[in-house]
Amino acid sequence: MRIALKIAYDGRKYHGFSRQPNMETVEGKILGFLTGKKIIKNPRDAKYQIASRTDRGVSAISNVIVFNTDVDIADLISKFNRSLKKDSIYAYEAAETKEDFNPRYAKMRQYRYYIKLTPDLDLEYMMKAASMFTGLHDFSNFARIEKGKNPIREIKNIVFVFKKNEILAVDFFAQTFLWQQVRRIMSALLKIARSKISIEALANAISNPKIRFDFGVAPPKYLLLKDVIYDEIKFQKYEEKKFLEDLEDSIVNSL
Repeated sequence: MRIALKIAYDGRKYHGFSRQPNMETVEGKILGFLTGKKIIKNPRDAKYQIASRTDRGVSAISNVIVFNTDVDIADLISKFNRSLKKDSIYAYEAAETKEDFNPRYAKMRQYRYYIKLTPDLDLEYMMKAASMFTGLHDFSNFARIEKGKNPIREIKNIVFVFKKNEILAVDFFAQTFLWQQVRRIMSALLKIARSKISIEALANAISNPKIRFDFGVAPPKYLLLKDVIYDEIKFQKYEEKKFLEDLEDSIVNSL
């Protein structure tokens, strides 16, 4: 059977999600567990796939991995957490999927970036600037564009969520994101809010993607993959979500 597993992890403790030689990564830990416990023989034969490859320092409370296995789902999740929870990697929901299901093709992804509200931030100006990023744009100036990647993406919405203790969460919604896209947009928005760049300069960078602008990259440790949404599958809860709440609280408390 083919299983989709919802996972959470503290990316601040790892050199990114993807496997890398001689580096400790989230994916390296997961595949070590899956093959070591004979849940899968190897990633290729199991048709192992993931929804999102988060960068070094970026955490997630709703990434998705998919693979073929004969192991019972409840038993698998129990073993997963006994082995990996101590390493700040946790599984809590799962679903059996069709054989051709690929988690990359999600309906929507939600990333959340946390910031501390300070007197020098002009939130009204920041919100005005954020609205300029919604819709279909060439994000060449607001992402690290890999060779062969299309820089055009559509951000469906950017939502400001005010939390307690002067914390602001900025939620980005899109079907797909480019490498460093959220962090580069956040860096530009924070510069706007501190009057370090103008709305006009930002508009120019958005409308002229072939002219190089660089507004920097916000730190990864405050970025969280909040959700990955699908139409075709419904996840069933197998474990409590306190790990997720504690992880998000930990990020907020680090501000």
